[in-house]
Amino acid sequence: MTQASATPKATRRQHDREIVALAVPAFGALVAEPLFVMADSAIVGHLGTAQLAGLGIASALLTTAVSVFVFLAYATTAAVARRVGAGDLQAAIRQGMDGIWLALLLGGAVIAAVLPTAPSIVELFGASDTAAPYAITYLRISALGIPAMLVVLASTGVLRGLQDTRTPLYVAIAGFIANAVLNAGLVYGADLGIAGSAWGTVIAQWGMAAAYLVVVVRGARKHGASLRPDAAGIRASAQAGVPLLVRTLSLRAILMIATAVAARLGDADIAAHQIVLSLWSLLAFALDAIAIAGQAIIGRYLGAGDTQGARQACRRMVEWGIAVGVALGVLVVLSRPLFLPLFTSDSTVKDTALPALVIVALSQPICGVVFVLDGVLMGAGDGPYLAWAMVITLAVFAPAALLVPALDGGLTALWAAMTLMMVIRMLTLWLRTRSGRWIVTGATR
Repeated sequence: MTQASATPKATRRQHDREIVALAVPAFGALVAEPLFVMADSAIVGHLGTAQLAGLGIASALLTTAVSVFVFLAYATTAAVARRVGAGDLQAAIRQGMDGIWLALLLGGAVIAAVLPTAPSIVELFGASDTAAPYAITYLRISALGIPAMLVVLASTGVLRGLQDTRTPLYVAIAGFIANAVLNAGLVYGADLGIAGSAWGTVIAQWGMAAAYLVVVVRGARKHGASLRPDAAGIRASAQAGVPLLVRTLSLRAILMIATAVAARLGDADIAAHQIVLSLWSLLAFALDAIAIAGQAIIGRYLGAGDTQGARQACRRMVEWGIAVGVALGVLVVLSRPLFLPLFTSDSTVKDTALPALVIVALSQPICGVVFVLDGVLMGAGDGPYLAWAMVITLAVFAPAALLVPALDGGLTALWAAMTLMMVIRMLTLWLRTRSGRWIVTGATR
């Protein structure tokens, strides 16, 4: 049954199967990533407060460094999926190899920048005299794993573009287990302290990268794709990633501004903000899983020249985003009495966080639409528009957030500004999707 001849009900079922098959494993892989930091924190925390503080500073820096390059996954997913849709698996894998080579080059550049400047970076982030040595040690050792993590991002994009989100899930689970075992063994068994935690993580990261490379290389040999670096292909991958880099940096700026404003509101507000932001980030994983499915599915349809299928898939994914957003919002409201005590026993912090959590709950359907449309446009390779849309969103959010302390607003007002930010994103993405300008068919955009 072709897309054109299928009944609406059959088409919806087809899209539902595709979305679930891609989104569920993607969600598992996304959740596994922050577990690395949690495992490190649990193990290092028993060494002492100074070691844990040093880990916290270094982990924040490393997480930010890697997240900046998330375009390696997003841009690669879209490019590979288009070629899959066009039926050219050789070109699809060749495109993926260009992304992997770019990841290695960027990773080497980051190492060269971090190793000599680690003390200055740690000092810039205000580490205490007792925590700074541990932060520097962890940062310098863990930096050696950044190329591996960037290869993981690019390789994940390749497999997602090939409509495979199960392999990334399996690799993420194996990586988490290896990281936990290595950390415990090296920190306590080998008595290496925080350095053992860093080395354990680096080994696990390179193990994950090796597993991905085995899968990609096997596919390249099967379809006759070259494994050699291609300067033109690497340059094209970098150019495709620049708009998504601008988008990511703008989003990071929004989150940093929100945290800075919360810090100005007082200790109870910043503590409550961290709790609310943690939950908001966790909910984002569920919605981002649908967006990842959207990147792969939309790219494939457009590569195959099926504009009707792309439109129908987009519409169905928006319905999924709204439904999941409503479910998550209800879950937040119902779980508030159980959720907050996990993080604090301070009644002032709880009282400050409660109304902000209500706003987070109410905004989840909006977030669902935003994440899905973001994924759709990424899958279409519409990076330049996403970059400009996020810059506009930042320009609206920044003054709104900075007005919160000036007008004696509290954390609830700040999260109202965060919701305004999501509304602006939804409007910009909806206008673009409705215009149809994102629909460009063919193996390349």
